[in-house]
Amino acid sequence: MIVRIMGEGQVKLDDAHFIELNKLDDELLEEMESGDEEGFRRTLGALLEAVRRMGTPLPDDALEPSELILPAPDASLAEVREMLSDDGLIPG
Repeated sequence: MIVRIMGEGQVKLDDAHFIELNKLDDELLEEMESGDEEGFRRTLGALLEAVRRMGTPLPDDALEPSELILPAPDASLAEVREMLSDDGLIPG
């Protein structure tokens, strides 16, 4: 799966990693619903770091269709809320 982190670029990520990512996504959704800004920042950072760590960066000149788009590290709680589906940022 190709994942784009807004403002950073794209990474190729094996589907096997989505179990771990979904746990972080669920935690992020809970923190957003409760308005926990500090927890939101921490978990968003952990989610993006996990994608970077487990994924393989695509070259800057590659323009693959992104199957998943994640917010920039400095995105506000309100900006991320607009990106959410019922499942959170990561479907499933």
